[in-house]
Amino acid sequence: MSEEEQSSTAPAEERLPVWCAGEDWCPITTTATLIGKKWHPVILHRLMEGGPAGFNELEVRVDGISSKVLSESLDDLEEHGLVDRDIVSEKPVRVQYSLTDLGASLDSVVYAMRDWGNEHLEEPADADGG
Repeated sequence: MSEEEQSSTAPAEERLPVWCAGEDWCPITTTATLIGKKWHPVILHRLMEGGPAGFNELEVRVDGISSKVLSESLDDLEEHGLVDRDIVSEKPVRVQYSLTDLGASLDSVVYAMRDWGNEHLEEPADADGG
């Protein structure tokens, strides 16, 4: 990869702090740190596909996740600047989650993960065992 290809094209406000500067594995590790937890890419994918959502709607979209894990995951994604949490109403408290520009910029990564998985996963067994 040329030096030009390695230089950052993201705006300064979207650049991530560097803790592994100069290492050729740094960009991969940094990305994995952000979306490497089990549910993070799924949450990002659901927000990419369905747009902003409240907590309960997102819990339905991410079938199989517990409320606790969804809450912790959203906090983590928000902390890393990938998801915004907007308060829609105070009483009752309603929030809506959406992707930030930084989160949306991961679309090619998330879709590549989905496509790779589709290509390499075994077909699920029939529900009746056959």
